Amino acid sequence: MTRRLPCPPAPGPLEAYAARFDDLFSTLAQRRGFREYLAGLLLPRDRNKTLTCLAGTEPVVGAQHPSVQRLQFFLSESTWDHEQVNARRVELLLADPATAPHSGGVLVIDDSGDRKDGKATAHVGRQWLGRLGKTDNGIVTVTTCWADENLYYPLHAQPYTPAHRLPEGKSDPEFRTKLQIAADLARTAKAAGVAFWAVAADCGYGDQDGFRRQLDAAGMPFVMALKPSHGTWAYGKDAYTPVHAARALAWTDPEHSGDWTPVERTFRDGHTETWWAADARLGWWGPDGNVRLVVATTDPATLPAQTTWYLATDLPRPGSPRESESPEPAADLHEVVRIYGIRHWIEQSYKQVKDELGWADFQVRSDTAIRRHQTLVTCAFSFCWDTWFDPPPPAISPGTAPPEPPEEPGRPERGPWQTSTAPPGQLAPSDPRRPGLAHPMEQPPPLLAGLDQRATTTRTPSTDQRGQRRPPA
Repeated sequence: MTRRLPCPPAPGPLEAYAARFDDLFSTLAQRRGFREYLAGLLLPRDRNKTLTCLAGTEPVVGAQHPSVQRLQFFLSESTWDHEQVNARRVELLLADPATAPHSGGVLVIDDSGDRKDGKATAHVGRQWLGRLGKTDNGIVTVTTCWADENLYYPLHAQPYTPAHRLPEGKSDPEFRTKLQIAADLARTAKAAGVAFWAVAADCGYGDQDGFRRQLDAAGMPFVMALKPSHGTWAYGKDAYTPVHAARALAWTDPEHSGDWTPVERTFRDGHTETWWAADARLGWWGPDGNVRLVVATTDPATLPAQTTWYLATDLPRPGSPRESESPEPAADLHEVVRIYGIRHWIEQSYKQVKDELGWADFQVRSDTAIRRHQTLVTCAFSFCWDTWFDPPPPAISPGTAPPEPPEEPGRPERGPWQTSTAPPGQLAPSDPRRPGLAHPMEQPPPLLAGLDQRATTTRTPSTDQRGQRRPPA
C-alpha cells in the first residue's frame, strides 16, 4: 500500500480540526483543498466569498489563477463524498462533551432561500424566498439545526428542486416537497443519535397536518407555530381559528389573570420579559387532547400580532390523562413556550453562515458542487465552536519559558480569548504587483489572528446556564 504524502498544514488551530477528516479524502490534493477552502471561508473578507475570494485573488482577473482552479476542481470534479464529511462533522459534535446534544434541546426545522440568476444552476427557479419576502429566481434549502438556550449548530441540509425543473413536474418520481425533505432530515438527525426534546418549526410547517402526523409516526414530539387564521370546522359560534380560541379565554388584568399563566422569558442579551400563556380549545384540540393549542402573548387583552404565538404541540399537559401514556415527559406552559423560543436560534445561524461564511456565495452549477459547498460552510461553522471551547495556547516569544500548566486542566467556559498580534514582518504586502493577492495559506498567523475576535458565536451566553431546564429523567 502506497504511503500517504504529507499535507501542508492548515493555519493555526484549523489543522487539528481538518486532520480529523483526512481519512475521508483519498488524495493529497483533496486534503489540501479541504484546508484551503475552510481557511478561505473563515478569513474576514470585504466581498462575497466566491472561489476567487477564497483563494485570495482578484475578481475576474484572478479566475485562472492556479489556486482558484484547484478549488474549482476540488468543489466540482474531485471524488469525495460530502455526506461522509457531514456525518463526520456531526459525529465530532456529538462526541464532544461541550457540544453534545442533550434531551432538553430542540431540533429546529426551517428552509431558507437565496437569490440566484439564470436557469442552468441546479435547484434554481422562480419560487418564494423567505429571506427576501417575495417570489423571485433563487434556490431554497431545507435545513435542520440543534439548539438549546446557549448553543446551536446546523445538522443537515438539502436543496429543494421546484417541480417545474423536473420532466414530469409534481408527478415526477424525483419530486419531493419541502415537507417531505424536512421529515426525512428529522429522521436522519434522530438516526444519527441527536438527542432533543421536541421538533420546532414555524407556521410554514406547523400548518400542515400531514407533516405533524409524519413526526408523530416517527416518535418525534413537536411544538410548531400556527397562522392566526389557521381554520378548523366548528359548530355555530364555536371557535374556528386560534385567534377566536384565544379570545374565548378569561382575562381581566395581571392581578386577575383568569385562564392565563405568567411565563418569564429570558432573551439573548440577558433581559427578561413576562409573557402570558394558556391552553385553549379549538375543535378537537384541547388541554387533554392528542394535540394541544397553546397561546403565548405579551398582552392577553389585545393579542398583538407581533408578540403572540399560536402553538400546536403533542406534548402532554402535566396531570392530564395522556401523561401516563405518553413516552415523552409532560410539558407545562413554560416549557412549551421555552421550546418554541429556542426555534429563533436558527435565524441567528442563518445570519452567520450567510453573512460571515458565504453560504449563498457559490458560483457553481451542479447539484454535487452546491451540496459540497454547503457542507464545507457548516464545517467552518462547527470549527468555530471547536476552537471556542478548546482555544489554542497563546503565542510564546522565542527565548521565553512556557507558562506553568493549570492545576486542574480542562476545557474553559465560553468567553473571549485574546490572540496575540502577528509581527509586522509577516503581514501581506499592501500593493501586490500580480493578479493574485496574498495567498491565504502563505501567511497563516496574521490572516487567522482575528478569528477569535470575529468568531460568529461570541455573543452567546455562558455555559453555566446549560441544562437548567431539562425534562425529568
